[in-house]
Amino acid sequence: MTIILVGLNHQTAPVELREKMTFPCLPLAFEALRKHDPQIQEAVILSTCNRLEIVVDTSRKDGSYIDRFLANLQSIPLEQLQSHLYHLEGEAVVTHLMRVACGLDSMILGESQILGQVTNAFNEAQSAAMTGAILSRLFTQAIHAGKRAHTETSISRFTTSVSHAATQLVLNNLTEHHRNVLIIGAGEMAILAAKALQNHGVESICFINRTYNRAAALSSQIGGSAMGWDQLGNALTWADAVITATGAPHKIIDKDSLPHRANRPLLFVDVAVPRDVDINVEELPNIKRYDIDDLRSVVDSNTAQRATAIPHVEAIIAQEMIAFWDWYHSRDVTPVIRDLRRWATELAQAEVTDALNKLTTDDVNTTEVINRLAHRLVNKLLHEPTVRLRHQAAEGNGHGYAHAVSELFGLYITECEQESCNLQCITNP
Repeated sequence: MTIILVGLNHQTAPVELREKMTFPCLPLAFEALRKHDPQIQEAVILSTCNRLEIVVDTSRKDGSYIDRFLANLQSIPLEQLQSHLYHLEGEAVVTHLMRVACGLDSMILGESQILGQVTNAFNEAQSAAMTGAILSRLFTQAIHAGKRAHTETSISRFTTSVSHAATQLVLNNLTEHHRNVLIIGAGEMAILAAKALQNHGVESICFINRTYNRAAALSSQIGGSAMGWDQLGNALTWADAVITATGAPHKIIDKDSLPHRANRPLLFVDVAVPRDVDINVEELPNIKRYDIDDLRSVVDSNTAQRATAIPHVEAIIAQEMIAFWDWYHSRDVTPVIRDLRRWATELAQAEVTDALNKLTTDDVNTTEVINRLAHRLVNKLLHEPTVRLRHQAAEGNGHGYAHAVSELFGLYITECEQESCNLQCITNP
């Protein structure tokens, strides 16, 4: 069997194509995939706004048939789609999937949302009965790697979102008794900032927008209050911090428009382009002002701090890959080890029974000593062969050595892929 991955992402395909390649209903996609290729043993589909990846365990040797499946399913010319697809096989699939789960392959380095998406993709495949031993183990190991990366390293710490950076700046400047935040604007940036503030326990939020109804709708949706544009002066008197995110073509706040605040501190975080707040407000006492360039420098700095965690994350991935491949290769020898132990145990037990029947004593202690002797002999005799079989499996030679042990001890003959094998798989694994 071969593990194959075919996919596209934000690095290989434009957003116009990625929009067409989303799978809103995975059960239907799995059903179509089964019909397209009955040889697929297992499959997981990872579908997000930035990537579509199909991982399969199949008897086929390449993933070109998945190209055709995607093209047919979404009615896209095959030649148009193929230039945007990447194809991975075997070890490259394992490496890639673990990097994805850890956030190393994301548009934003270290973002944690992808780990949840990988987990959901695996759960959907399980629900559709599309996972077996191999992909279950692979995705479980990848998810474990992702969890370790986010908890043991700083790869997902230090915000890389402008709206979250603005929120963090505000939170750092609020005090226990001065927590009034004014948000000017009602677009996406304003909404994200307001939700982030709410998540951090800020309850005193006021919205102002040129269209009052939009401000009122936001206050109803998120919590807080709303004011009309004509009340901007009153709102600036009330506020301890202001986030501005309008689409105005000119400044809406300067030092002359600021009301008297009796030297109360006021923080402006201006995320608008063009800027909403004139730099001359800094001429007033106790006024701080940050704009989008200041926030981007914070984001860039945070991204750089995340990047320092990459070697640690890659070390985690290396450990989890070893664990997966140890398990993967051990599948060839585990049944042989089990049957070899069963064979030896049954043989020893038969000899113990025969010996006890020939003894004239029914002494319980003697029986226990003989049984313990047989058990210890079985363990000692099988220890070295077991260790060596597992070692050969880890080196990728498990199939040949399992076949040899089966033949030598008359356990069973493992199915060999080589025609007229005659144990050639031992020397030519």
